[in-house]
Amino acid sequence: MMRWARISSGSAGLSSGNRSGKKPQITYAPTPAASPRDRSARSDAVGVGGVGGVGTRALYAPPRAPLEPSAGMDPMTTGALAGLTVIELGTIGPGPFAAMMFADHGATVIHVERPGGVPAVGPIGNRRTDIIHRNRRTLELDLKTPEGRDAVLDLVRTADVLIEGNRPGVAERLGVGPDVCLELNPRLVYGRVTGWGQYGPKATQAGHDLNYMAASGTLSTLGRAGQPPTVPLAYIGDLGGGSMMLCFGILAALYERNSSGRGQVVDAAILDGATLLATAFHGFAQLGMWDETRRGVNLVDSGAPFYDCYETADGEWMAVGSLEPKFFAQLLELLELDADALPDQHDRDGWPALREAIGGAIRRRTRAEWTERVKGSDACLEPVLRMSEVRHDPHNAARATMVEVDGLWQPAPAPKLSRTPAGPIQPGNATVDHAGGVTA
Repeated sequence: MMRWARISSGSAGLSSGNRSGKKPQITYAPTPAASPRDRSARSDAVGVGGVGGVGTRALYAPPRAPLEPSAGMDPMTTGALAGLTVIELGTIGPGPFAAMMFADHGATVIHVERPGGVPAVGPIGNRRTDIIHRNRRTLELDLKTPEGRDAVLDLVRTADVLIEGNRPGVAERLGVGPDVCLELNPRLVYGRVTGWGQYGPKATQAGHDLNYMAASGTLSTLGRAGQPPTVPLAYIGDLGGGSMMLCFGILAALYERNSSGRGQVVDAAILDGATLLATAFHGFAQLGMWDETRRGVNLVDSGAPFYDCYETADGEWMAVGSLEPKFFAQLLELLELDADALPDQHDRDGWPALREAIGGAIRRRTRAEWTERVKGSDACLEPVLRMSEVRHDPHNAARATMVEVDGLWQPAPAPKLSRTPAGPIQPGNATVDHAGGVTA
């Protein structure tokens, strides 16, 4: 396996953030990837799991948190995927998030972007604040030119993975489709993520996250009783059904390559992934345990009063998830409600009265008061935090769930690995390389 070494001249590097404004002349040259023995030694040198003194091997100790980048430290030299080279053909949607996952865990990800950037939805454009593009290098290449296409194909020759998210047929027309790339590099895993998939009547039809979720049946399950389906941002479609399924497919193909020596194409459709995420509920519906004709009347879709959100005295919210009887009993005790005076937990006819009692009790205190009161309890009562509040929660802070990089707070890489934790995060605008600086 080969990886791309960064050879530059000029004053800027990844760790410096290239704040000088000058464009360094940068080339990439293939170098042997670190062996598992080398990576293990490198991990041991900093302490397994980042804890203890010399010789400590606490496999389940809290892993070293990915904090701010250190001077001269390249995030792609640490992590479980160190030595893996990924080419990301820039698009919007699930492709960038999948590439971020690989980059966070040590893969060398080369982001190929058309000159001037990829058209984006919303106020995106500043690579420093566009944190989904962190931890990777950017090459500005025009794939509609022979020079741009050839530059990508040169990278393909020694890459492990290529990620692209265009409509079916676009990569082929640009000359960088899977047939061409796999002929150059038979070991390449060619990851494709689209809304409708590579084939089927809608394959070339336009769409967005909400459309694919609608077609998957998943959207119909989300929302309150008597209300339209609730739009859940891109969590279920683009990111869950697209990005994460693409990551899994690529890793599965890489694992299979160990025995066959051959790469393959991964066809990750957001439609398929969003449908798969609802597997359990498809089963529940067919067993008569889930009413798919109505929203907000089932056990975990806000229908049950012990699985819903309630407003507090100060207009904030608390989330109640006390499904099991023992947790529900603790909830009633915490809320100072008499269980004997209330309907049974699973008496659906009594749910309206139970909802009114729980809601009334929670409205008597502020969110801060409930947060303090619930400490150490198994009542499954949790404050609903805003995104800007996440980092201030003591548990989240202890796990370094949010980290500050270059003055910008962002979610830390996940999941946390005990022996090969993710490396330090680098801002997405650390370097911008151009076609003239690419060599194979």
